[in-house]
This record gives sequence, C-alpha cells and structure tokens, in this order.
Amino acid sequence: MQISEFIEDLKWRGLFQDMVAGTEEYLNSENASGYIGFDPTADSLHLGSFQQIILLKRMQLAGIRPIALMGGATGRVGDPTGKTEERQLLDNESLQKNIDGIKKQLSKFIQFGNGPKDALLVDNYDWFKDWTFLDFIREVGKHITVGYMMSKDSVQNRLETGLSFTEFTYQLIQGYDFLHLFDTYKCKLQMGGSDQWGNITTGVELIRRIKGEKGFAITSPLVTRADGSKFGKTASGENIWLDPDKTSPYKFYQFLLNRSDDEAKDLLRRFSFKDRETIEAHEIAHLEVPHLRILQKALAEELTILVHSESDLEIAQKASQILFGTADIEALQSLSIQTIEEIFEGVPQHQINRSQIDEGMEIISFLVEGTKIFSSNGQARQKVGENAISINKQKINLEKQIDKNDLLHNQYILVQQGKKNYFLVHIQ
Repeated sequence: MQISEFIEDLKWRGLFQDMVAGTEEYLNSENASGYIGFDPTADSLHLGSFQQIILLKRMQLAGIRPIALMGGATGRVGDPTGKTEERQLLDNESLQKNIDGIKKQLSKFIQFGNGPKDALLVDNYDWFKDWTFLDFIREVGKHITVGYMMSKDSVQNRLETGLSFTEFTYQLIQGYDFLHLFDTYKCKLQMGGSDQWGNITTGVELIRRIKGEKGFAITSPLVTRADGSKFGKTASGENIWLDPDKTSPYKFYQFLLNRSDDEAKDLLRRFSFKDRETIEAHEIAHLEVPHLRILQKALAEELTILVHSESDLEIAQKASQILFGTADIEALQSLSIQTIEEIFEGVPQHQINRSQIDEGMEIISFLVEGTKIFSSNGQARQKVGENAISINKQKINLEKQIDKNDLLHNQYILVQQGKKNYFLVHIQ
C-alpha cells in the first residue's frame, strides 16, 4: 500500500483527525516508524482502546515499523486527559501485572521480532528509572515553558476541579518518550486518540527545541457511541474487555451484535480489515434489508474471530441460537458453565435439592413442588399437555421423569415454556 493510500484509507475509515505538516512525506521514507503508547491502568485492554491496536497493525501492513510503548513510568503518574478527577495511583506490582497482560494481548495482533519491519515493544520505565528529579527538570523541563504547558486542554479542563503537580508533568514525561524514541530508534511519528493531541505535540516541540528537527503526528477520533459517550462499555458502565476471562466471547459478540445501525457502520469501517469495496457492499445490502442486521452480524463475526477465535465465534453463535430457541440439546450441552450463566443471567432462577433429583421426580412434582415454577399441579399439567414445556431444549410429556441424567454440568436444568420463557434451575 502506498503511503498516500494509507492516509486516505485512514480518512475513509474514520481513523484520521489531525496530522502535523510533513507527516506524509516522512512516512514515504524508507525506514519510517511510528509509536503508540498504552497506559497500564488494567491488565487487559478494552474495546474502546482496540482502535490503537488496529492502528499499529495498519502501520505494519503499510510497511511502517510499529512501536508499542508500555507506560511503566507514565502509569506511575497518571494522564489527566479526559479525567475530571485525579486517578488512583497503582503500586509497582499491579503495574507490572498490567503491563504483562497488555504485552500478551498486543502479541496476538502485531508481529514482533528482529526484522526491519517487525514491531518493537518498549517500556518507558526502562529509561525513566535512572533519572533523578533534578536531572530531569534541568535537562528536559527547561525547554518547555509553563505557559506552553498551561495552554493544553488537558490542563485547562482540570484547573477548577484540581490538578496536582504530578498530573501536570504528565505531558512533559510523554513528550520525553517521543524524544527518547526519536534518539534511540529514529522514530519520528507518534499516533494516538484525538484527546492526546496536546501530549503528542509537546513531544514534537521537545524534538524541535532540543534536536532542531521535526517530529510528526497523526491522531484519530475517539471511539464513541451515537450519543457521543465513550465506547466500549455496557449500559451499566462495565467495560467490554479483550480478555475472555473479563468479558466472555459470548458477551463480546452480543455487545457488537446489538449496536445501532450508525454505530455498526462506524465500527465496521474502523475495526474491520476487509477492503473498502466489501464494506461498502455490506452497507448497501444493509440499507436494502435493515431488519437482517447485516452490518451488525459482519462486525460481530469479524471482531469475535479477530479478538478471540473462530471456535469462540461458533460457541457465541450457538449460545445466541439457544437463547432464541433454535438450538438443540447437543448445542446446549457443549456450552461452558460460564456461558450458560451469562445467557440466562436475566431469566427467573429456581433451586431444587440434589437429593430430590438423585431419587428421581415426576415432571409435575418437579415443576410445582420442587422448583415452584408453576403454582399448581393443574397449571403445570395443562402446559405439559399442550406440548409447551421443554427440558434442556427437548419437548417432554407427562411421562417424563427428572433425574441426574438431566443435569447440565451436574448443576443446572433448563426449563422452557413456549419459545421465549426460560427458567434456570440450580441444583443445591
């Protein structure tokens, strides 16, 4: 891909907002490289920060060497950008755990190695740990005025609510990161979200004042919902993590499948590695039959495979089919305990003693006395007689006996009335 095509592709995908003059010319040079920083505030990245991984991957595909910078030092300070109050500082053990988790995730998406275009992974603590405070303010701080630092939006937005000296210095530390990578790896480009423009241009300014040379920058619009709120969280404020232990592939898939049309179009352009022609074909097809949710399905399928795996996508789709009544007992039995609990998180929950199941129960006793799903024998008998009751996705009749062979993972029984009414029975 030509660099002009790389920039145009970023613009079409909604991944371009600002650029320092001369950036495109630099990217056309033979040994161009660019970096993006990640603050280790958690041991996993989330869907909101996935865009930065995408950008590193796109750089590598375009022949630009990507550098992923771990904020082992800046994570000890805290970025005030976009915050209304000071962030709780993490201890060294927590920071290292977070850094290790993020490193592992990045390795899944970009190719690290010793080749000229292989990605580098660096940690700014490695070069900050030996600096003394006096050395830093003498060698670096003297080159940037307080007036310049005060002009940044990240500072201005916090003056009334309170900004500590610690957070005030963040832009200077991030700026030095850029200078260090410029010196050490000849890296002249920093990329990041649009909210990082102030911090990034401080690095550009340091390179100009100390080295007399040019640094370059590209920022991308933040990933937001249609209402402008931060993307990547559920309605309850919970992040959608890339770590399957924090957000299961099923929840990940469902979150994307439930995006609005506008959100799905935006996210598919930003996150997909399909070409423009394919994505535009999806968009046209979606407009013709919006009820089929073509964009949402394309988005959820590609990203679930990209972040997790094809087998995880199959499980997520199977789980979705179970919820909407189109899967069978084999599909249900193949799901993990975690997935079963997540699928039926919002349905009525009932309990029954294990000894009753071990001894065996007639279906009416199970539905009324055992679980209290129905309030009377007559009501339960009517529903079973109407062929309206399923146990673990299988229709049953009045002859059905419930026993230990009906247990899912030796601890659940799924009862279904009609197509949409589910009851999850826990075996105590």
